Amino acid sequence: MPKLSTMIEIKVPDIGDFTNIPVIEVLVSAGDRVKAEDSLVTLESDKATMEVPSPQAGVIREMRLKLNDKVSAGDVVALLEVDAQHESSAPVPAQQQPVLQSGSQSGPEPGPQPRPLPVTESVVNEASPEVAPANPSALAFQLIAQGYAAVDPSLVPYASPSVRQFARELGADLKQVKGTGGSGRILKEDVTSFVKSVMTRPPVERSSPAGFELPPPPKVDFSQFGEISEQPLSRIQKLSAGYLHRNWISIPHVTQHDEVDITDMEAFRKAHSADAEKQGFRLTPLVFLIKASVAALKKFPQFNASLDTSGKNLILKSYFNIGIAVDTSEGLVVPVLRECNRKSIMELAKELAEVSVRAREQKLKLQDIQGGCFSISSLGGIGGTGFTPIINAPEVAVMGVSRSRMQAIWNGKSFEPRLMLPLSVSYDHRVIDGATAARFTRFLGSQLEDLRLLML
Repeated sequence: MPKLSTMIEIKVPDIGDFTNIPVIEVLVSAGDRVKAEDSLVTLESDKATMEVPSPQAGVIREMRLKLNDKVSAGDVVALLEVDAQHESSAPVPAQQQPVLQSGSQSGPEPGPQPRPLPVTESVVNEASPEVAPANPSALAFQLIAQGYAAVDPSLVPYASPSVRQFARELGADLKQVKGTGGSGRILKEDVTSFVKSVMTRPPVERSSPAGFELPPPPKVDFSQFGEISEQPLSRIQKLSAGYLHRNWISIPHVTQHDEVDITDMEAFRKAHSADAEKQGFRLTPLVFLIKASVAALKKFPQFNASLDTSGKNLILKSYFNIGIAVDTSEGLVVPVLRECNRKSIMELAKELAEVSVRAREQKLKLQDIQGGCFSISSLGGIGGTGFTPIINAPEVAVMGVSRSRMQAIWNGKSFEPRLMLPLSVSYDHRVIDGATAARFTRFLGSQLEDLRLLML
């Protein structure tokens, strides 16, 4: 015997006093099979959205609405063919059910003033225990119609329930998605584009397995406070910004400060400066710092190391390449002097002069800035008494040098003037503890205080 079926009209449910509500999504087409409570269309008003569900399971025979149509309560959405065998057990159509249940068949009378209701994003999609409409998707409209405070649009991403569900299925955070629909509404296409952009984004190298969720920087219109002008960052600054930021937030920095008596070292340097100038370069204090650093790296091998990508193993190095920060018109660059343990003070002074010129003329090659073990950043020619240099990953330590100055130092019998040099050593606390860092810095200083130790 042929199966009997019946045709019913699915209508827009009671949405309060709202009229001419635009249709922003049509979710099904004629011929589609739907289940009870499957959404058919999405309506929108004042950034509140609702979905009109199918009251029963069946087949959509005709869609009476299309995108951007304006509807009111009672308008026909679609014709649904329902199998007769399911008709008796089917739920009552949504438009025939009471919208809110509060002890009577009709909803509560709206008060003269809006009543505050603590709502979150879920209010738009789900009924709360206190206010439980038989048609949950109409809740946002009913709250507004009956005088309840609406959801603050600035706190809730502007999207329809179906788009929210779509985003949840893909694991996309709607707060990060920019809407291209009317009034900034987020469409399914926006969610898809956002997911694609995340999937195709180049991976960020991390020296730590942990990730970081950082709030976006504040957007400020500085022109409201006075006259402004814009200056683009240099190419080097743009390239360095990401690495510096990564190093600062992913490496637990600690800085050890110390002062070194370089009175004798400076006297030795000045005594041999003329010899260097005859060869076409200057004998600067920096080359002595390089040699002292090499001695300290040999003594404390954990400073001459790097963590592997897993963060669980330490890679110890048997070579001694020292990076030197050079201030250029385009920004800071760090060329690397190789095999510093095999070179004399004069050889290092000559190489440092040559690489500094190439850096300022922007003629450094890729290999000139790779392979460093330990870096030195000297601000002694400018001033300052100390600072916190940022570690140049994958290195685990960096030394900052400030301006030397004459101080009265007690020698056990009297005060005498001594030239003191401030040193600041930043280290990765995952690899190096504080006591070791203090010993490293003091040992390095002792090499500068007595140059004879550098010959051993």
